[in-house]
This record gives sequence, structure tokens and C-alpha cells, in this order.
Amino acid sequence: MPSDPEHIEPEATWVGAEELPVEFANIFSALVGENAVFLNLGSFVPPLAETDEELAALRFLPVKPIARVALAPGNLDGLIQTLETARAEFEEFKQGLGDEDS
Repeated sequence: MPSDPEHIEPEATWVGAEELPVEFANIFSALVGENAVFLNLGSFVPPLAETDEELAALRFLPVKPIARVALAPGNLDGLIQTLETARAEFEEFKQGLGDEDS
């Protein structure tokens, strides 16, 4: 039995995340609001402009919005830490694949 029941912190468990669709996101923007930071995730495919003139004629480059989330300012450090940890784990994974090939 815990000695201080007021300080019990159950572990968060993701339930149903694997049931969500997976979207490819390669472009991001953020807007700072009064009580939240709004993070937009999108998918961008570069246009097939073959000449400088074709590229100059484009009025805008379309981005397909994937998700928009509002983050409490206090949660930004947690998101940044999660992303940095994922990047480090991905780099380790890539290095492990390289070691198997040699």
C-alpha cells in the first residue's frame, strides 16, 4: 500500500493510437495564441515546374493540412523533449542498420 496516496501518478497508456490513419507530414507551422500554441502539420509535394518561368507563374504552393493541434504553453518543453528523444532513437536505429550491412 502506498505511503502517500495523494502523490500517486499512474503511467499514461496510449489506447487506440494504432487505429488512427498515418499521414506523411513534411511541412509545419505554428501560431502563438493567448492561451495556446497552434501547431499545423501538413504534406507538401513540390510542383513539377520545369523552367524558371513556370515556377515564377505559380501563385502559391499548396499544402495539404494533416492535423492542427493546440498545445498549452507548458507542454511545449515536453513536445520538444519527445521529438529530440525520437530523433536520437532514429539515428541509433539508422546506425544499427549500417552496422549490419558492413
